[in-house]
Amino acid sequence: MIKKVQQMLFELEDLGYKEFHSHLMPTVDPDTVIGVRTPELRRLAGKLAKDPEINLFLDTLPHTYYEENNLHGFILERIKDYEACVEAVDIFLPYIDNWATCDMFTPKVFKKHLPELLEKIREWMSSEKTYTVRFGIKMLMNYYLDEAFSPVYLEMVAGVKSDEYYINMMIAWFFATALAKQYEDTVPYLEEKRLERWIHNKTIQKAVESRRIEEQKKIFLKTLKEK
Repeated sequence: MIKKVQQMLFELEDLGYKEFHSHLMPTVDPDTVIGVRTPELRRLAGKLAKDPEINLFLDTLPHTYYEENNLHGFILERIKDYEACVEAVDIFLPYIDNWATCDMFTPKVFKKHLPELLEKIREWMSSEKTYTVRFGIKMLMNYYLDEAFSPVYLEMVAGVKSDEYYINMMIAWFFATALAKQYEDTVPYLEEKRLERWIHNKTIQKAVESRRIEEQKKIFLKTLKEK
């Protein structure tokens, strides 16, 4: 099954895309990047998810190629049983070694199980694995900043302390998104300087770049930037 999947991936190889995309992922060995565009990977995931032998692929970790990891994530997105999906995600997360694979997949079944998912998010965010923490924050950002929002989620993310660039970047992304969706609850974190300086400034940068935030709010946010 592994050879079959790898052959399918190499049939979709785009060397120009490989060179471009490899530069965006400094933590990934370029020799492990095949160069398959995301829409092609998603189409392949849809096909392979129906293969009765797909577990032979999912159970073989770590994978050799970057695209195998992305394909793995896209297949997990399609699992319809919540418990089975969480179990599969828990197995996969420790093997993620880059921001792109981490950010690409979002299991659809999670949206129907927000109370249970919140406990898993707390667990992921307390992990020692960089991309497990990043994934947990991303799930909180994806599912809990709209109708399911509570100010406690801002506290959860603000409480994450790390020297890891890819965790801190996700924290900034979370707070910039929170400014777009829950401005009144979020802006005090900047006014009161409750975030680490780098995260504080990066949050403002990303918020100012956002099309979802009003111009007047952007002007105010710029005044909060720390020198």
